[in-house]
Amino acid sequence: MTKTKPMAIACFGLPGSYTYEAMMSYFDGKDIEPQYASQFEDVVQAVARRQVRYGVLPIENSSTGGITDVYDLIHRYDCHIAGEKYVRIEHNLLGVPGATLADIHEVYSHPQGIAQCRDFLKGHEDWLLHPYFSTSQSAEMVHKTGDVHIGAIANTISADMYGLTILARHINDNTMNYTRFFIISAEMEESDDMDKITLVLTTKHKPGALYHVLGHFFYNAMNMTHLESRPIKGRPFEYFFHIDVMGNIRNPATAIVLHNLEEHCNYFKILGNYPSDKGGNIR
Repeated sequence: MTKTKPMAIACFGLPGSYTYEAMMSYFDGKDIEPQYASQFEDVVQAVARRQVRYGVLPIENSSTGGITDVYDLIHRYDCHIAGEKYVRIEHNLLGVPGATLADIHEVYSHPQGIAQCRDFLKGHEDWLLHPYFSTSQSAEMVHKTGDVHIGAIANTISADMYGLTILARHINDNTMNYTRFFIISAEMEESDDMDKITLVLTTKHKPGALYHVLGHFFYNAMNMTHLESRPIKGRPFEYFFHIDVMGNIRNPATAIVLHNLEEHCNYFKILGNYPSDKGGNIR
C-alpha cells in the first residue's frame, strides 16, 4: 500500500512560536510536514508558487490590531484565505538557566511581542529592546548565546523547546490577549461549513462612498466583523479596504449582495470564504 505523502505547510517563525501553536491546532490529526520561514513574504511566496499546500500567518491581535503587511502580501501574491485560528497569547520573559531578572540587560522579541508588553517593559527602562524575526526565533537566539544578560519574550512552548527559564510570567498588558491566524492557499477553496468572507475593495473617490458600501451589509443584515484600511501605493489618500463579513457565497441572497456591492466599487475581490473559528479558543 502506497503511503500518503505528508501535507507541506509553510509556517511563520520556528517550532514553539504562536504561529506553530495555531498550525498544530488547526491541522490537529493530519499528517503534515512544516516548513518554517522567518519572513511573512517567504510564507506567502511558498504558497503562491505551490511549494506548499497551505501557509499559516498571524493577521490580527486583540491588543495591537491588524498586521497590515500580511493583508498586503496575500493580496499582492493573489493568494486566498482557507481558514482561521485564534490562539490565546501569554507572553513570558525567558532567560538561560541560572539567569535572574536582575541579570537582564537586553530583550529580543517580535515587534508585536514587544508592543504587547509595554507596561511590563516600562518598569525596566534601562533594558535595550531588540525587535527580532519572531518570538520563537528570539528564544532560540537566547539559547544559542547562553548569555545571562539577554532575555526573550515568548511563550512557554518556546521555553521548553529551547531549555530556557521563565523569569517573569504573563507579562502581556492585556490578560485577554488573542491573535487571529490565517490559513492561506493558492486556490480559492469551498466547503459546506464556510461562513466567513474576507474581501478587499476600493471605493469610488467621492463623498460618502464608504458609507454606501457598508450600507449593503447593514440593510441586508450581514454582520461585518472587521474593517482594515491600507494605503494604495502611488495614489495618495486612496485606500484598499479589507473587510470580514459573515456569510456563504453559495447562498443566493449573499451572492446578490456581493454582486451589487461590486457594482459600486472601483475594485472588488473576494480573498476567501471559509469556516470561522467561532471563537472556540476565546474564553
